[in-house]
Amino acid sequence: MKKTILITGASSGIGKATAKLFSEKGWNVVATMRTPEKEEELTKLENIFVTKLDVQDETSVQQAIQQAMDKFGSVDVLLNNAGYGLAGVFEAISKEAIERQFATNVFGLFDVTRAMLPHFRKQGSGIIINVTSVGGRMTLPLFSMYHASKFAVEGFSESLQYELAPTGIKVKVVEPGSVATDFSGRSLDMHQDPTMKEYDGFTDKIVAAFQKRREAGVGSTPDMTAAVIYEAATDGTDTLRYRAGADAEQILTARATVDDITFFNLIREQFAL
Repeated sequence: MKKTILITGASSGIGKATAKLFSEKGWNVVATMRTPEKEEELTKLENIFVTKLDVQDETSVQQAIQQAMDKFGSVDVLLNNAGYGLAGVFEAISKEAIERQFATNVFGLFDVTRAMLPHFRKQGSGIIINVTSVGGRMTLPLFSMYHASKFAVEGFSESLQYELAPTGIKVKVVEPGSVATDFSGRSLDMHQDPTMKEYDGFTDKIVAAFQKRREAGVGSTPDMTAAVIYEAATDGTDTLRYRAGADAEQILTARATVDDITFFNLIREQFAL
């Protein structure tokens, strides 16, 4: 019997690459997104069901999960992938923008997970895979609110795996490479305040360094991360964390093996601070 994965945020990037990979591997895929009517590629692929799910809309969450059950009979893996990066110096970011960041990256993920758990408990199995980032284990300048949201998901996942283990449900975390890979892309919300001149030189250095990394192609690709997600879903282990990409391996190893001051100085060197 074919297994089924439900993916949030499948309209682009990691979500879309994962939907395509699981379909190629013979899985049923429920590819969810806020505007499924705009999707043209995934709707043409075998075993993929595209439907609406907005993680900030609990009704759409419940409807998407019920549609998945009606379509395929069960769901074996939930991939919480929907999210974006909020950037800028903390002082320049409004309370409303911070609330939006947490509503998507944290509370939305909580709501989707909570809605799926009754189905997993009933069938006595299931895997929850949460896409965080290296930014859930270490930090870069200008991303304090993004990092705060990803640190929250890391802590949530680590604690949740204890309480779900007796029910047969596993929790996994996939940590793709640097947030710099999406800098100036569709997944970034950049905030600046022209009246805060004291930050100008600092911000300019950070933006220039991120742009240079992006142009050089530094970081994990969606396909690399999709392959790691497939490993997490199929390796049959209780492993909690999976690093995705050489840059993720390098930076997380450095974070774990050197003291704070040494690591912070390494980051400052990267941004000429």
